[in-house]
Order: sequence, then C-alpha cells, then structure tokens
Amino acid sequence: MSALTSDSWVLEGQKGFSSLKLVKDRPVPDLGDFDVLVKLYAASLNYRDLVIAKGSIPLPGFTPGVVPCSDGAGIIEAVGSRVRSFKAGDKVCTHLVSRLPASEVPSFSDINSGLGQHIDGTLRSRGVFHESALVSMPPALSFTEASTLSCSGLTAWNALFGIAGHAPKEGSSVLVQGSGGVSIAALQFAVAVGATVIATTSSDAKAGRLKSLGTHHVINYRTDLAWGETAKRLTPNGRGVDIVVDVGGLSTLPQSFKAVKSNGVIALTGMLGQSEDQAAVPSLIDCMLNVCIARGLLLGTRDQFVEMNRFVAENGVKPIVDEKVFGFGDAKDAFRYLESQKHFSKVCIQWE
Repeated sequence: MSALTSDSWVLEGQKGFSSLKLVKDRPVPDLGDFDVLVKLYAASLNYRDLVIAKGSIPLPGFTPGVVPCSDGAGIIEAVGSRVRSFKAGDKVCTHLVSRLPASEVPSFSDINSGLGQHIDGTLRSRGVFHESALVSMPPALSFTEASTLSCSGLTAWNALFGIAGHAPKEGSSVLVQGSGGVSIAALQFAVAVGATVIATTSSDAKAGRLKSLGTHHVINYRTDLAWGETAKRLTPNGRGVDIVVDVGGLSTLPQSFKAVKSNGVIALTGMLGQSEDQAAVPSLIDCMLNVCIARGLLLGTRDQFVEMNRFVAENGVKPIVDEKVFGFGDAKDAFRYLESQKHFSKVCIQWE
C-alpha cells in the first residue's frame, strides 16, 4: 500500500446526508499499470449524488464506504507503467464511467457501476483512477469550472451535437428548460454557435440571469402553462424549435412535443418531474404524429468529452458556477443546498 493518504468524504449508508462522513488520512492504494494518481481540487454535485445518498430512487445498490460524487478536476501526480495518455502535471477532468471504449455510449448499467456509487469518486483530496476515467481539461478554466463538465456539460453536448445533421448552428433554435446544470451548459453551447435560445423558468431573478448569458427569449412556465406553444410561436414563421433539451421527463414532455418543429429533435436528458395526468404523457406515437425525433441519452462518450473540451477552449466558454461555492469541509451543506433547488447552474465544492 502506498504511503500517501487522502482526506475523503465517504458514504456509509443511504440515510441522507447524515450518512456522509469525513475521514482524515485515508490510505491511497498503489497504482496499477493503467492507473493515474490525481490531486483533486474541486468537485461539482449532480442530482444523482442526492439520490445515492438518500436511497430515494431504487438503484442497483452502492458500495458502503464509497467516496461520493463523479465530477471533479485536478492535476496528475503520477501514472502507472502502461499509461500513455497522460503524464504528471497534466490537468484533468473525471469521466463518470471507466473502462469503456472511447467511442462507446455509457448505459444505465455502466453509470450505476461508476464513480461515486461503486467506485470511489471525487470528494477527496487525492485519488487513483483508471486512465479511461479521465480527460484533459480545457486549459483556461479553473478547476471548479472544469469540474462541472463531467456530467452536466457532457450530457448537454450530447443533447445538442449527438446526432449528425441535427447540430445547432446560426439560425437554428434551441429550447432549454430551467436553470440547472444541463440546461445552462446547453444554453452556453447553443449561444456559442449562434443559435437562438429560448429558456423556461419560474423566477424573474433567474430570468434576468438567463438573459445575461445570451438567452433570446424567456418564458415563465408557472404563469404560461402552454409554454411549449409559446416557444413554437417565437420561432421563424412559428415552425417550431429545432432542438428541445428536456430535463423534466414526464412533467415536461407534453409541452416539448408542442414546441418541437417537424423533423426536430427532443433530447430527453432527465426525469426531474412527475406528471399529474398519466394519460397526457406522450408515447412513441407522438413522434410519428409530430414527425420528430425523440431520443433518450445518458452522458456521452469519452470521444465526445474530448470534442466538447476542445470546443470550450476554442470558443472561450466559461461554465457557470452558482455564486455560493462550498469548502471541502462543508460538503454536507452543499448537498443540502442542491436539494433546496435554490441554486443556479452547478453547485460546487472547491479546495483549490
């Protein structure tokens, strides 16, 4: 065993945030041939992290004592004897799923066996990762900014650019829902290529922030229950939105179908809401009736991660972090803040 140690948060059970425990000087394992030692400086939280800690949605278990969180960034301190992709001193982001070919899309099974659930994640000062769980981070970003890319950024990138011939461009339109991490990342990517962005929110304060990021139209979905039809009217000749990034699932899909144009794309990236009327939930038949594509997606490939990071660097995209950033010792408060849904974009923990 290596003489190195790491201060680490571990998840001892699934009874909520009381199950999180800070362990000082936890031993760091020796490097395997394809392993990389990373000194971590920041992590960002996802809804998945809440679910795992609380056991609120049945998932295929977790490993007691696992280090939570999948998203993080840091500097490589050492590499295994057969690692060729990285060297000491490289700045990297984590990828939730390891040991997959770079072009393979992660499945639910892959994600449920990934970082922060069955493999030690990022909420620690130092960690050993398989080289396939890392990508080079955009050089101009801070570690905190880069830590937001692992899940939210990559999911947004796949939602927008994952189908050849349907990527957003100047003159096309994108609808994003709310102000969570995936929606804000998708907004930023769409603005960077010159697309018209329509966003929904329930808060006037958040509407102002959405506009400051380049959103062209903001719709309050609480006061405008037919926001999908409103979004459609805001597009040229009322033809509809080219890409809808749907994060709500059952609660938002009916309006997403109202908004999308013929031959447009609904990218289903989340299941944050429930439907009060199950009969109103769209089915595959709605794809035919609306002549559109609806695709479910989880994260993206490692190749897409590399492509996204290149785009971020070339276009000067700066990921948005909530104004309230937490210290390493305040991880439980960060989890509670995410649960409160008072955040804008990504909740981050930093110790850089």
